[in-house]
Amino acid sequence: VKAVCEHGANLVLLQELFLGPYFCQSQEAACFGLAESDIDGNNPFISRMQDLAKLLNVVLPISVFERKNNTFYNSVVMIDGDGTNLGTYRKTHIPDGTGYQEKFYFSPGDTGFQAFDTKVGKIGVGICWDQWFPEAARSMALLGADIILYPTAIGSEPQDPSLNSADHWQRTMQGHAAANMVPVVAANRFGTEILLDSDGKEKQRIHFYGRTFITDETGAKIKEAQDGNDIISAEIDIEANRATRAAWGLFRDRRPELYGILRTKDGRLQM
Repeated sequence: VKAVCEHGANLVLLQELFLGPYFCQSQEAACFGLAESDIDGNNPFISRMQDLAKLLNVVLPISVFERKNNTFYNSVVMIDGDGTNLGTYRKTHIPDGTGYQEKFYFSPGDTGFQAFDTKVGKIGVGICWDQWFPEAARSMALLGADIILYPTAIGSEPQDPSLNSADHWQRTMQGHAAANMVPVVAANRFGTEILLDSDGKEKQRIHFYGRTFITDETGAKIKEAQDGNDIISAEIDIEANRATRAAWGLFRDRRPELYGILRTKDGRLQM
């Protein structure tokens, strides 16, 4: 975070669950011990991040494995530049597949989508799998988000290492930026993480492909990381973007009374 702030950043996005390895490769009950409690109170880790945000005068969305009583969430705590804890977003869409067994660990979030009012503007944040859902990005845009953030952990598919979703992954979020005329920032893990069996032998691996990037309000990529050591930054003119977005009329011409089908699972409206 300090290194990025040397580039003049006033908002820094780190990867999903950056405190350690991506433990969701397998189902291990012991990993519930990694969860952080009281993240909206006196949690030592969050307090440390608040101190850092205040010291550097930087907005920090912090990805954390949250425990709330007997429920566990994949969450982001939004910390403003003065160190204020602005609240928590809990991941809405929870994936479940080989190497990405998040449903074992996390309940679906109950916060709804949010746009946090920070010192740099209104910031929306989704988490990883949320980035594949246009409804999530549109919801944050409707709430007034000036920038949409996605901390992420995505890479190879252990069941088929030939699959590479990197370009598809980027294009999906570029589409969100273009459709909502809101810049998008995605920060992904980079590197290979190996899961070992009880004998210490390799069971499976995921290569997180990085490709962290920043778009403008039209969805064009303006910066992209090449590997895990890259620091990328961009200046976003929020006021100019607001004016451009208003002039296009995309939100003026919406017809929400006709979008009831989006509230269904199978496209069938109840008569």
